[in-house]
Parts: sequence; C-alpha cells; structure tokens
Amino acid sequence: MSLQATEFFAELCLPFTDSTVVGSTYFATPVPGGPLRLRIEFTSTIWADTYGGLRIAVVHADRGEIDAVALSFVDHGTFHRRDEAHNTRPNTKQYGTFDTYQRPGRPWEGAVTTGLHEAIERYCTVWFPGAWKSASDITPHRTAHRIPAPPARSGSRAH
Repeated sequence: MSLQATEFFAELCLPFTDSTVVGSTYFATPVPGGPLRLRIEFTSTIWADTYGGLRIAVVHADRGEIDAVALSFVDHGTFHRRDEAHNTRPNTKQYGTFDTYQRPGRPWEGAVTTGLHEAIERYCTVWFPGAWKSASDITPHRTAHRIPAPPARSGSRAH
C-alpha cells in the first residue's frame, strides 16, 4: 500500500499555495521569490515502512538545509484517540505510528492532525514571519461557504 502522502499533507491544511508533494515529501515556498523553502517529510522508525512523525526543514536555495526539527506523532497526539480505542500500549511498534501495510484505506487512518498543524504553524512563524497569516488570508477555509453573486443590474441607470 502506498503512503498516500498527498492526502496526508492535505489533511494538515497547510496554507501555502506555492507548494507540491513529490513522492512522500511536501515542498513549499512560503515567501514568494524568497530564498527559503519549507520541506516536510515523514520520519521512519526502526521498523520498515513504519512512520513515527514528521521532519520539518528550512532549506536555503543556495546553501541547503539550515534548520530542521522532528515532530513525533506521540508528542502531538496524532494517534492518541486511535491507540486508546484499540487499547494499543505505549512502547509497542503500533503505538503513535502508522505503517504502509496491514491497514485497509489510508494507512494513517484515525490521525488527528491538529497538534501537528499548530506545531508547523509555530515553526513557520519563526522562519517565515507573516507568511502563514498572509497565506491563510487567501486560502479558502474548509468551512467557507459560497456567497451568491450579486443580482445583475438592469440596463437603465438611476441618476
């Protein structure tokens, strides 16, 4: 089964329009025309095809990676509800992780991405001041409603 990274990063609701997913890695240019890029990738565990978090990096276009941080799924409560519901014990392979096999549907089913989203936002606020807010202002929110177009005007004008 594939990692379905594009769908996972869509669940994170990252606000950057100048972004793409290549393989299992998310790339964005939070400040258009700037030299800094954002890279987010899954972190592996000691078990094959099992992931325990995300690694976020700031990459300079000419100098390469200049900063990185790891965000574990356990620390951000990503699979807390799922693990509690399945009675998964801490310090086991399945606790706070997901793998790309043995699960039908999305391999990260049951993930709550709020904690990860907030951590990524805090990180971006340090490296890309104002970019998150300005990107959020132009990105439609999931709860946005379409506003009907104003009624068409008639051919005559009032003076």
